[in-house]
Amino acid sequence: MQLNQFIDHTLLKATATVSDIKELCDKAKKYSFKAVCINSCYVSLAATELINHQTLVAAVVGFPLGAMATASKVAEAKKCIEDGADEIDMVINIGFFKSGLNRRLEEDISEVKKAIGDHTLKVILETCYLTDEEITLASTIAVKAGADYVKTSTGFGTGNATPNSVKLMKNAVDEKAKIKASGGIRDKRTAAHYINMGVHRIGTSSGVAIVTQTTKNNEHSY
Repeated sequence: MQLNQFIDHTLLKATATVSDIKELCDKAKKYSFKAVCINSCYVSLAATELINHQTLVAAVVGFPLGAMATASKVAEAKKCIEDGADEIDMVINIGFFKSGLNRRLEEDISEVKKAIGDHTLKVILETCYLTDEEITLASTIAVKAGADYVKTSTGFGTGNATPNSVKLMKNAVDEKAKIKASGGIRDKRTAAHYINMGVHRIGTSSGVAIVTQTTKNNEHSY
């Protein structure tokens, strides 16, 4: 198992600097991670740092709350693609979903997917706020709206990825979309467990620690 090719090497904290992003990209190149995952303001920088390298650029949209207007998410996603992003990780509108506005949720996702075309769309459910039934339903809606992946967490909520949430998501998408587990994944054993469950990507700020089997203390849970 090539763990590095499952890892979206992630830096999303508010205090991330230009030099931090450059270091992130350097580590991604050194360890051949699948992607870096960053805030939208740093997409052009990351794309420049990773030019002619296989590591992809993934940008978060509507992050971390998901409560932005759909038009705002669409504009942000379009700008990310223009700046060189290969993939978009968007947060669902949890409030809409909790209000029973399933059609509004589907439109929120589908409009972003329409805006980015053939580029990969990962839809973050923020499973810590959802019941088991809601995880299943949200996953189904995301697939219907065109998601390429459903993703567990932002890493900034009240909880992280769990085996139960991944199992529910996997059953719900029924191979119509892939799964990304993120939040609280900091060691090789945990990452390998999720991969063995059928996860296709691991979102983590501990990518180096995972592939080198060292320890790392994070200030947040991503």
